[in-house]
Amino acid sequence: MKRILALVLALFCLLPAQTAHASPMQLTVPSAVLMEKSTGSILYEQDAHTQYEPASVTKVMTLLLVMEAISAGSLKWDDMVTASPYACSMGGSQIWLKENEQLSVRDMVKAVAVVSANDCAVALAEHVAGSEAAFVERMNQRAAELGMENTTFLNCTGLPAQGHLTCAYDIALMSRELVLNHPDIREFTTIWMDTLRDGTFQLSNTNRLIFYYEGATGLKTGYTDTALYCLSATAERDGMELISVVMHGTTSNDRFESAKSLLNYGFATYSLTPVYPDQALAPVEVLLGEQSSVQPITARECTILLEKSKAGSVTTQLTLADSVEAPVEAGQKLGELQVYVDGELTDTIDLVAAQEVPRLSVGGIFKRFLSTLFLQQG
Repeated sequence: MKRILALVLALFCLLPAQTAHASPMQLTVPSAVLMEKSTGSILYEQDAHTQYEPASVTKVMTLLLVMEAISAGSLKWDDMVTASPYACSMGGSQIWLKENEQLSVRDMVKAVAVVSANDCAVALAEHVAGSEAAFVERMNQRAAELGMENTTFLNCTGLPAQGHLTCAYDIALMSRELVLNHPDIREFTTIWMDTLRDGTFQLSNTNRLIFYYEGATGLKTGYTDTALYCLSATAERDGMELISVVMHGTTSNDRFESAKSLLNYGFATYSLTPVYPDQALAPVEVLLGEQSSVQPITARECTILLEKSKAGSVTTQLTLADSVEAPVEAGQKLGELQVYVDGELTDTIDLVAAQEVPRLSVGGIFKRFLSTLFLQQG
């Protein structure tokens, strides 16, 4: 009997270790979310919709609007930005801009991304929108467009302001928008150490994951006495980029270790898996076309986010037309490729014509008829 009890106790002792292995490591922050960039899928969340002050993680939106202005052509990297008295008065993290000092957009973005410079953030906001207030209106409008339902911005820096709030999930949304559509931001968010002002001013990244975490690509730290320690951390391995957001950490170490635990969990548990048809795509017959057939191809690449344990559970089902009548346009739908994981439909990709096939003219039809007739007689 004692042996049986001892065995039961031993089994119970093993259970916590198994549970910990199946989920992310214990987080020491109250609010967190882990998102995969390309799909926007949430891989893990913990109290992700509770509002907190974001501190300088606010600048993810500031950088997003600046990058969108550059992409739209209304702002250029070499444009010179003049520091206003208001921008120079920001305090907190800064590069101590002097009134009327000019730096390029590139240098100001570098200062915001690497050392979280409040003075540069405001100078950029004023340059883009005319004033910080006008820029903040754009920030809130963009937040609404991205579905950031628990966010209200009152400034472009994250300096303390009553009612300036967001949540981990919303931060992940804007972080994804930035890294997905403006990958050039990595030029700045991956800098560990650099300089400004012709090498006379040293910069050192506030995100120490850039220094020691494999695959780290950014993104933005934040801290105030009321927001505590916040972080939106991005990293990429094997073609998959993850966004780990943690908020309201008690210490700087809490935010970095919790973000690292989330990233480790994501990379260990998930992968982006390319999917291909189980069989070769046979040419589709074209009736009355200048070519007798057209080659179908997938309309887009298919990559699915998959738990690594389910790597062998992906199957595909092909539906393809036997024939199609000319004219055929390039990109015309010819069928579908359905993707299943564990028997459940996960994605559907159109199969389309790789090239156009014009319709035969009346003369062409007659010529083909004669050719076919002569072949039969021969």
